[in-house]
Amino acid sequence: MAEPSASPGTSSECFDVAIVGYGPTGATLAHLLALHGLSVLVLEREADIYQLPRAVHFDDEVMRTFALVGITGELVRRVRINPGMQFIDRDGTLLMDWPRPAEPSANGWHPSYRFHQPDLEALLREGVNARKTVSVRTGVTVDGLADRGEHVEVRYLDGRGMSNKGPHLVAHARYVVGCDGARSFVRGSIGAEMEDLGFDERWLVVDMLLKRPMPELGDCTIQHCDPVRPITYCRSPENRRRWEIKVTDDDDVAQLAGEDSVWRFLNPWINPDDAVLERRAIYTFRSAVARTWRVGRVFLAGDAAHLTPPFMGQGLCAGIRDAINLAWKLAVCLKQGAPQTVLDTYQSERRPHVREYIETAIRLGALISKLDRQAAADLVRANGDGHSKMKSIVPRLGPGLGAGNRRHCGYLFPNPLLDGRRFDDIAGMHPVLVSRQALSGVRDPGERLLLLNAEQYPVLAQCLDALETDAVLVRPDKYIFGTASSNDDLRALIDFNLARH
Repeated sequence: MAEPSASPGTSSECFDVAIVGYGPTGATLAHLLALHGLSVLVLEREADIYQLPRAVHFDDEVMRTFALVGITGELVRRVRINPGMQFIDRDGTLLMDWPRPAEPSANGWHPSYRFHQPDLEALLREGVNARKTVSVRTGVTVDGLADRGEHVEVRYLDGRGMSNKGPHLVAHARYVVGCDGARSFVRGSIGAEMEDLGFDERWLVVDMLLKRPMPELGDCTIQHCDPVRPITYCRSPENRRRWEIKVTDDDDVAQLAGEDSVWRFLNPWINPDDAVLERRAIYTFRSAVARTWRVGRVFLAGDAAHLTPPFMGQGLCAGIRDAINLAWKLAVCLKQGAPQTVLDTYQSERRPHVREYIETAIRLGALISKLDRQAAADLVRANGDGHSKMKSIVPRLGPGLGAGNRRHCGYLFPNPLLDGRRFDDIAGMHPVLVSRQALSGVRDPGERLLLLNAEQYPVLAQCLDALETDAVLVRPDKYIFGTASSNDDLRALIDFNLARH
């Protein structure tokens, strides 16, 4: 790790957490940490939001997090509910269907959304600007980190420093989180290596703005599976449409990305009279996971920690899951005196979880790029109806925190309506104990928990019935901490002390 040293006259500020990178993961993490009452510094290289589309999908679990940070009121007006994905061969035969239900899921939101990333980032940043405990510095370059034991020194250059005219600035933070993307400076600083999971393909990504309505293009995502030239079609909000075209070894990349070439590829569906070509870019889709997500007081999140092929639309989702998992653990360490060993569960829980998504995306890639019908059959057998329909996977977190009966640890608790309010709206950022009337006499002496009586809310009783238990402790990130079917088990949940973990 680099060894920053402040220049004469350099100011130094102190924060609970410094975040390097201000994309969706970094911005969401800033929100969550502020909601836990922590002071946050965000450092971002770019001066402003990148205005062209990149990520285009997130799911219901991620929307739960966006609701917690308070942006869904406007966000729901800017997204499009995605009805699903179809995989067809070169003759138009349906190989596999991945429908998304039209109604909200147990998470309280629709299972799949399409969005325009600049819209999402603008909403996140607007909200962060209202958080009094968050300071944001854009147009700065972090070039040094030094873990001093009780804090981390973060050295960065302001905008003038980009031309070697400005001084270095130094901030002190109790913890640092690198949300600085696939070429993460923070990852390099802590010496974290990436485990290559074997997927490495180049694709031409083309974004279009329709000049007129074209319902014939369809609302589903279409994967045109073809060993010669696989192509993906995405229906985005309003008049936005995306195609992704695989680059082969024989392609002249410069020629392939040329405007004339793009229109030739897309001629079966669209032509210059129908749309404006907004962007075309060659991306390398990779599969990799950092072997180490934490060194001392420095952490990785988002693309700095993992890279996935896009075929499940889970790249951004994984970063948001990182953020909500890590935020409450940093909070209990900083505000409740829990030991740093609690923070080791960030990697142990998140790494296996995100790896399962990545490996599933790789199998989907095999179907799309190689017409691997066995891959399709395996996916349907493992996650579908046994015929041709696939269901979304719901991985369990890896080993980590838990108490009481751990049978359901690591699975999300539902987000039902309780007298017109969602469970998450009532819970906020607090741990919640849901119990039946028979166990309601047990109280939390430390007043750390929000207690909800399932007798008062019949839908919560139904949730307990589904879990075959009488009580459940839900973590601030809405994952199950443990269940109980007796007062002794319940007391074990309540008495579990993170400070002793």
